[in-house]
Amino acid sequence: MRMGLEEDGWRVVWANDIDKDKMRMYRGHYIHDEAEFLLGDIHEIDPDDIPTVGLATASFPCNDLSLAGARRGLSGRNSGAFWGFVDAVEGMGRRRPPLVLLENVAGFLTSNDGNDFRNACLALNELGYAVDAFIVDAALFVPQSRQRLFVVGKRERRKPHRVAETPSFYESQCRPRALADFILLNPDIRWSVRDIPPIVVKTRTCLCDILEDLPTNSPCWWSRQRADYLLSQMSDRHRVIAEQMILGKEVSFGTVFRRVRHGRSMAELRTDGLAGCLRTPRGGSGRQILLVAGKGRYAVRLLTPRECARLMGADGFSISVPLNQALFGFGDAVCVPVIHWIAKHYLTPAWKEIHASETIRERYIAKAV
Repeated sequence: MRMGLEEDGWRVVWANDIDKDKMRMYRGHYIHDEAEFLLGDIHEIDPDDIPTVGLATASFPCNDLSLAGARRGLSGRNSGAFWGFVDAVEGMGRRRPPLVLLENVAGFLTSNDGNDFRNACLALNELGYAVDAFIVDAALFVPQSRQRLFVVGKRERRKPHRVAETPSFYESQCRPRALADFILLNPDIRWSVRDIPPIVVKTRTCLCDILEDLPTNSPCWWSRQRADYLLSQMSDRHRVIAEQMILGKEVSFGTVFRRVRHGRSMAELRTDGLAGCLRTPRGGSGRQILLVAGKGRYAVRLLTPRECARLMGADGFSISVPLNQALFGFGDAVCVPVIHWIAKHYLTPAWKEIHASETIRERYIAKAV
């Protein structure tokens, strides 16, 4: 989040997370830094400790928004961190920032039949923010399939927009039909929907572009026994694809996740040139595996931390923590070029408009006096 914002001229002055490992990873990159990092539970933060800022961002855990979290939604122990953010902003009183940006998985839109997303939007309304929402897939910028839902809250004096009579008014590349329908069917939410340009892909990168060139004797490569076992975990359909890769005249690349299907661990292969969505590696299944195959041979290893950094558009990030800590940090992060695009095409223009309107209002008051 910080790297993406800074690329468009924003200055980050304060950050918070509850996880010590993520703080170590953050501090390993931002070594000489004036910005404060407050380690602790968002529910326990004193709003007076938060500086006055123009933008507050929040990425809260998605665990409870998924089937894995039993769809507990915003009432769950993890995803409920959202309410800690709401309380912190509310506690800032008149210092509430003019802009807020929320980020979560696209499933946030449908969690608990859409009620979690609706309640989040209404909570921002209660704080004085009109809201907007859009979905961006990191695959438009980097070779990683990573759809994320973003919500912008704006404190503005202008009358909020009324929803159109048809969802097609809002439907676009970043507002698919499901989101357009949600906006249309929830007119009691105070919306402020902004026109945003389509994302034009100039040069699409693929998985092979971000891979490190590791020597064949690197300890990162798995043993033949372990690699064979991975192939044995594939379904017949995925095993056929893997065999075709192995027999190919050229070397090709795929990624693998282990998932539990019908009570057994299965290895699922992806070969479309994109990595699967990076995830936190707790429990072991979240670690993404690379399959390199061709000319009758194949090799298997985990994606490296540097490769994960590149998949997040953060190749320049200094990695000073062990493998699993790095994978956890990148899996829990946001994609840098996505945030840069949002800042450039949404947040910065919105900030300039808010600042300009406040300046005009101050001048008007001064003249009236």
